[in-house]
Amino acid sequence: MLERSVIEVENTRELRKLFGWKNEALTYDPKRNDFDYPEGLNLRRLHDAEAVASVMANLSGATALEISTAEGHMAVLMAQNAPESTIFTMNIPPEDLERGEAGSLTTGAFSKDGIADYYRELGCENIEQIYANSAEWPRDIGPIGAAFIDGCHDAEFVYDQTVKALSIAEPGSLIMWHDFSFPLVRSYHWIYEVCVAIEELYRTKMLRGPIYHLRDSWVGLYRVPPAE
Repeated sequence: MLERSVIEVENTRELRKLFGWKNEALTYDPKRNDFDYPEGLNLRRLHDAEAVASVMANLSGATALEISTAEGHMAVLMAQNAPESTIFTMNIPPEDLERGEAGSLTTGAFSKDGIADYYRELGCENIEQIYANSAEWPRDIGPIGAAFIDGCHDAEFVYDQTVKALSIAEPGSLIMWHDFSFPLVRSYHWIYEVCVAIEELYRTKMLRGPIYHLRDSWVGLYRVPPAE
């Protein structure tokens, strides 16, 4: 089901053509060119940033949600490309990690002071931090125009986070998953888990439209269709 639903997109020009976007994205961040592991080949981090920034640059002031914050690099990218929007960024508290409540496939653990230190350093004023386990969804942030899901990559967590994001997403909103790349589904176990979750979202009819994957990125984009 997922294999039939994924459409590869060559570059961000094609994304703008697809969605009718007029605004080009800002992607400057020295970290985007870092190369530490083979997973970063083909400018993967830069292409990830291009996909997310393109969505945000054309958000027209809508609220956005990010799961999870980490050091805050993606939150900054989202905030800078959508200066009229509020970016709610959620990160699990360290004590929940210590209790084993975050699943197994998390990118990394950060102290309370380490979470969001990058965006705090830059003084981004349109970011609001939530310290919470996404499984609990502790507060109402209102309707959203975009969500970037990059928390625990266990399939059940990705499924749950997506269902909750969809529950507050307005028609036309963009849901984005990090660590999504169908061509690499058998190469990396965390990508496999994300794809298993998305396959289940199709099976349960939570998704009903294509996912667009920017080539050489690990980002999948899904536009929420109009209400039936």
